[in-house]
Amino acid sequence: MAQIKEMQMSKIGIFIQVHGQPGLHETEVPEHATFGDLQDALTALGITLEPETFIFIDEAEQHEHGERRDRVPGLKRGCRIHISRCRRITVTVNYLDKTAEHVFPPGARVRAVKAWAVKKFGLNPKDAAEHVLQLCNSTERPASDTPLHQLTQGRACTVCFDLVPEKRIEG
Repeated sequence: MAQIKEMQMSKIGIFIQVHGQPGLHETEVPEHATFGDLQDALTALGITLEPETFIFIDEAEQHEHGERRDRVPGLKRGCRIHISRCRRITVTVNYLDKTAEHVFPPGARVRAVKAWAVKKFGLNPKDAAEHVLQLCNSTERPASDTPLHQLTQGRACTVCFDLVPEKRIEG
């Protein structure tokens, strides 16, 4: 009986990233968490779910939703929960004289955009390794594991990158 109760009480650690807020929140939820459990964990962190926000797990294409008693699918130890105002993020990438656009889920990482852009622009592996994504009209080069929703500005669900050579210091 104690073993069954212990299994029911098993918790997993998850990470929360909120659109428009820097940083990562860490919390625990029951192993087989419901939307109610997740909402309670978010509330305990001071995060309020608004009607116009969506919950994405890791880099999932579709947002998750359900009633308080419904189990949250795809929740696992160490996953990232993205609370975003965007269902999709339109990404524009400029490379030389070419421009391409693609739609990604908010939890997609910068590395996924680079992989798509490399394929779209037909870069060979050597050239691809020597290029990085830089936010348009800036010198900011976000880390490859940065989720796209962290790079949007205001209410816009868009991000613009330039695919530029990574300058190397020759010694």
